Formats: sequence, structure tokens, C-alpha cells
Amino acid sequence: LAGRDMEAMAQGIREAVLQEHQDARIGQVRYLGVHLRKAGVPIVRPIGSHAIFLDAKEFLPHLDQDEYPAQALTAAIYVDSGVRGMERGNVSAGRDPETGENRHPKLELVRLTIPRRVYTQSHMDVVAESVIEVYERRTEIGGLEFTYEPDDLRFFQARFAPIG
Repeated sequence: LAGRDMEAMAQGIREAVLQEHQDARIGQVRYLGVHLRKAGVPIVRPIGSHAIFLDAKEFLPHLDQDEYPAQALTAAIYVDSGVRGMERGNVSAGRDPETGENRHPKLELVRLTIPRRVYTQSHMDVVAESVIEVYERRTEIGGLEFTYEPDDLRFFQARFAPIG
């Protein structure tokens, strides 16, 4: 690494352990989580310190797990607002190597990670507004199917299309 890169990393580590930084970061995530909960959006509790996890099974109960509800929810939020989340469910779990069937983890989540020192409270408002808007029209969200499924890292490289 170049010296300036090492210095930037060192500065980030110094800042990350400051209590005021931790308070601000945790407060920002809590702010988003509280707004979503007030609107009835199903999230994992307790609210963490780096991300909000949306409960896609509860958010989209009309979708079977093999219709990839967490991936469908991630896509719907992205289409609505450009906010990128990360599916952490059936797609990430992959297939059983012996049967070729999808693994069915207990949780179907969408992770909304909040990078440190990047976003303002008004950014959190935009995220909250989008997730709430998508939640209000959740019955219109359909499942997805693979159009391309790689052998490895399917959560990174796969492509999907709406079912039907």
C-alpha cells in the first residue's frame, strides 16, 4: 500500500474507536430503524450498529422462499430509489451440492448497511421513505427466477427476471 493509503486507514481506525463516532454511527442506524418500525416495516431487532435488516419473509409473505423474497425486495427498493441493499437469504445460501435443491435458511433478510462517515440524516430519510413506500405496495411485488446462475458466488453474479 502507498503511504497515504496506510495513513488513511490508520486515521479511520483512530476515529472508529472514539465514543463520539460510535454514538453518531449507532444513532444514525437507530434513527433509520425507528422510522421503519413506526411505519410497521418488519425489521430484525434489536437494531444493530452498522445496518438495518429487513425481514423479507414477513415483508413479502405471499412469496415462496424459492421465489427469492429477499432478492425481490432488494430489487424493488433499488428500482424505487436507487438504494442498494444486500440479499441474505436463499440466494446467498446456495444449493445443496448433493441434491441441487435450494437451501432454505430460516432467515430471508435484506441488509441495509450504513457506511461510516458517508451519509447524513436526510439520506436516512430517503432510505426510510423508499422502504416504507415499497412496504405499502408490497402485495404488488412478485417473485424472481434465475436467468443466469453461476456455479460459484451466485449472490454476486446471478441474474434474475420476474416470474411469469
